[in-house]
Amino acid sequence: MKEQLRNFYHAVFDNEWPTWLAGILIAVVALMIFLWQSPWNIAVGYANWGDWFYYFTGMYDKRPMVPWLHPVGLSNAGIIVGAFVSALMARQFKIRRAPKLEYAKGLVGGLLMGAGAAFSKGCNVGGFFTAVAMLSAGGFAMMFGLGIGAWIGLRYLLWEMEHLPSQTAYSQSKTGDETTGFDWRTIQPWVGTVVTVGVIAAFYGYSFVDKTQIGGWLFFGFLIGLIMHRARFCFVRAFRCPLMTGDAGTVKAVTISLIIYIAGVSVTKWAYLQEPAMGTYHPFFLGSFIGGVIFGIGMLLAGGCASSTLWRVGEGQTKLMVTLVMFALSNSQISSFLRTSGLGEKLGHGIFLPNALTWQVTIPLILFFFVGWLLLAVWNEETEKFVIF
Repeated sequence: MKEQLRNFYHAVFDNEWPTWLAGILIAVVALMIFLWQSPWNIAVGYANWGDWFYYFTGMYDKRPMVPWLHPVGLSNAGIIVGAFVSALMARQFKIRRAPKLEYAKGLVGGLLMGAGAAFSKGCNVGGFFTAVAMLSAGGFAMMFGLGIGAWIGLRYLLWEMEHLPSQTAYSQSKTGDETTGFDWRTIQPWVGTVVTVGVIAAFYGYSFVDKTQIGGWLFFGFLIGLIMHRARFCFVRAFRCPLMTGDAGTVKAVTISLIIYIAGVSVTKWAYLQEPAMGTYHPFFLGSFIGGVIFGIGMLLAGGCASSTLWRVGEGQTKLMVTLVMFALSNSQISSFLRTSGLGEKLGHGIFLPNALTWQVTIPLILFFFVGWLLLAVWNEETEKFVIF
């Protein structure tokens, strides 16, 4: 029995999970969030954190919602904690430092992602992944923008490799046994267990004060962070790898995930179990497309998207901590500007595809679209026609 438990622990926390499995699990959790209250998104949580900074500095007069009652902000915190627990259980948590140039790229990447998410009213999750699943036309516009932005970002990275001196590899903080003779990796799983119990206790605490829905966002975020870290799942790879190496693995995973997500949402909306037009506020076409291009460049510079920034912070990557702060500050400020200036209204409006095309046309059309994306990625993997490195 002891050996079986050890093997199970090794399989769950020591081995890296397949990307396709993570894609399936993420779709399931995203559907649970949708049925729980509203569609999963991330950028709004970043904006709430940025709002608090500007409120404390006197730039904003209106007091933002407190972070522990903000569903999306709480979900984002859950992703960080979930990844933190995953790293602890695998004895992999360390504070990871980066070269100076990487910090600069993380800063600029965070600013660009925050700006892009403001224009498209969502990041790679809320503006693309969830937007597409909600059958919002803006999700497809952002998808094309992300592809173009990824291409531009990769061209810069190629230029950097050719013209700038190579940087020192990522460094890690010294482990306990190197400094004090104590290897704290031996107790990391125990710390991870305590944190997990704390998350569960927090969920029950929210339920006790009649805030069950809000507590659910924390728990669902925790699950997503755990899943993403165990598989090192990153949406950036679906746009970067086909151009960089030709690898189609993440495209396959994202396609599978989206088909499951779309199927669940379609059943729910078509049967009027949720408001059909819910989650279709993305500014089609201009806002989503421009936002996608800007966001795509930023995610290549940062080395992570909105979701992977969170789980990488959870495992101790200091570059992405800079990205997180810049994302929050940028998204809050630019979102506020777009609202108050009236420019946001000129970037487009939300379109619910079944209203424009009917359900009978929308579902098969989307299915053919993503099967086509998958086949194109597989063909590129074999021929490397789109590889620019």
